[in-house]
Amino acid sequence: MAIQQKTALNLQPINQSVRVTFNYDVHFTRSLFQLDNPLLAQVIAADGEATPKQVLVVVDGGFLRYQDGLLKKLSVYAQSYEDVLTLSGEPIVVPGGEAVKNDSRFIDQIHQQINASGLCRHSYVLAIGGGAVLDMAGYAATTAHRGIRLLRVPTTVLGQNDSGVGVKNGINAFGKKNFLGTFMPPYAVLNDFDFLTSLDDRDWRSGIAEAVKVALIKDADFFDFIMTNADKLANRDMNIMERLIYRCSQLHLEHIAGGGDPFEMGSSRPLDFGHWAAHKLEHLTNYSLRHGEAVAIGIALDTTYSYLTGQLLQSEWQRVLTTLKKLGFTLYISALTEQLDQLDHPHCIFRGLTEFREHLGGKLTITLLQGIGEGIEVNQVDLSLYKDAILMLQDWELLH
Repeated sequence: MAIQQKTALNLQPINQSVRVTFNYDVHFTRSLFQLDNPLLAQVIAADGEATPKQVLVVVDGGFLRYQDGLLKKLSVYAQSYEDVLTLSGEPIVVPGGEAVKNDSRFIDQIHQQINASGLCRHSYVLAIGGGAVLDMAGYAATTAHRGIRLLRVPTTVLGQNDSGVGVKNGINAFGKKNFLGTFMPPYAVLNDFDFLTSLDDRDWRSGIAEAVKVALIKDADFFDFIMTNADKLANRDMNIMERLIYRCSQLHLEHIAGGGDPFEMGSSRPLDFGHWAAHKLEHLTNYSLRHGEAVAIGIALDTTYSYLTGQLLQSEWQRVLTTLKKLGFTLYISALTEQLDQLDHPHCIFRGLTEFREHLGGKLTITLLQGIGEGIEVNQVDLSLYKDAILMLQDWELLH
C-alpha cells in the first residue's frame, strides 16, 4: 500500500547542502622540539592571529620512558617561542597502548583541564605519542567545544604512516574497537623520524603492517618495494623506513581526499583491508596483540581467502605471506580457531564480521584482493571457505 506523506499546509521540504573544506599538512622533520627547529611555532603562527595560543599537551607515558627530558624541552621551547604559544598547565601524561582507549577517565581528565584552563576553539591540544594516545586525545579534543584544534605528533611507525595522518579519533567501548569516536581532521601532523629510534622491535615492525595493507590494495610497485626491502626493514634500516612512511602516508591521504567518502557515510572501508579479523583478535587477546600484529594476521587471512576464491594466484598468495614472515610477523594464533564452529559464541572470530558490519552502514562490505595492488569489495563471504583459509594459515605457519 502506498503511503502518502502528510505535510502542514502543503509546505515543501527545504533542501540544505553544506560543503566543508578541510586543509591540513603532514610534515616530516627531525628534532621537533629543539630550539633551532621552528616548525611547531610556524604551524601555530600560520593562522595569522597575533596573540599567543594556549596549548594543552597530552603525552604518551610509555614514550616518555625513552625520551628523558622531553617535558623540559617542551617547556624551554614554549618559553623561547612565547610570542606564539603558551603551555596550558602541566602536560597530561597518559598510558600508552590500547589501555588508554579502554578507560574513559582519560577523556574526562582532558576535558576537565580544557575547562579549567579556559581553552577555546582557537586553542590547541598537542597530542604526542602512539596511535592509541592520538586516537584518545583526538576524541577528547574534538568533543570539547565541538572541536579544539588538534596537533598530532605521532611517535610510532603506525602513527606516522597511518592512524596519525587520517581523520579518525576514537576510544573502545562495549568490548568493541573504536565504538565511540569522531571524524575530524587534525590541524596539522608533525612526524619526527628521530622518535622512531626509541621503539622496541615489536612497535617498529607493527606499523609496517599498515604499509603492506595499503600497498596490497592500491600500489603493486609499493608492495614490491616492501618485499624487496623486507630484510632491511626487519633490521631497522631508517632510510628505507622513512621512504615507507612517506609513501604510505601519501597513499592514505590520497584515499581520504579522492576516495569520495572521507567520513565513511556509506558501507565501504577499503583502507581497513584485513581489519575485520584484526579488531576481533585484539579484543580476544585482551589487547596483548599489537594492532599492527593483528592486522598482519588479518591481511594473511584475507589474502588466503582471496586465493581460495580464485581471485589471487598461488604465487601472489605466497609472496604476501612470505613478505609478512620476513618482516617478522606471526601469521597464526590460537584465537583464530577457538570456538570456530560456534558462530554465536562471543569468542568466535567470525563475530568480527558482525561487529565490522555494525561499525559501518549495517551492510557487510569488506575488501579482498584480486591481484597485488588491486583491492575488490565484496558484500558476502563463504564462512566454510574462511574456515579452510584459517586452517591453511595454521598449516603454513607451522611449516615456516
